[in-house]
Amino acid sequence: MSSESGAGRISVLRMGDVLIAAIQQELTDRSALALQQDLTEMAAAGARGVIIDISGVEIVDSFLARILSEIAAAAGMLAGRTVVAGMRPSVAITLVEMGLSLRGLYTARSLEGAMALLEKLRGQAGR
Repeated sequence: MSSESGAGRISVLRMGDVLIAAIQQELTDRSALALQQDLTEMAAAGARGVIIDISGVEIVDSFLARILSEIAAAAGMLAGRTVVAGMRPSVAITLVEMGLSLRGLYTARSLEGAMALLEKLRGQAGR
């Protein structure tokens, strides 16, 4: 499944019960909304984890931060977790300077780290 056709296309892959979206370019508002809709619909179909790899994103504005938080909230309502992977230090600094928080999101340095974190969170939830 993809969130928008053409150059702004964001593919969402399913690996078991985990959804992975790798964002390799700056998002338009339209493609961010399409990604949110796709991930929410796919999460409702049984996904227990969502990973959003933003290593290709240089700028996260307040709109994208809100979209990421809303994706996390939707996944959380369905007993899932959302992990943002690959956030650049400059993006993290900008979010802090703007006073923005990514409520409900976990972060990891890499896609591999995000997968490991989801496994760890599942183990904690099973206790």
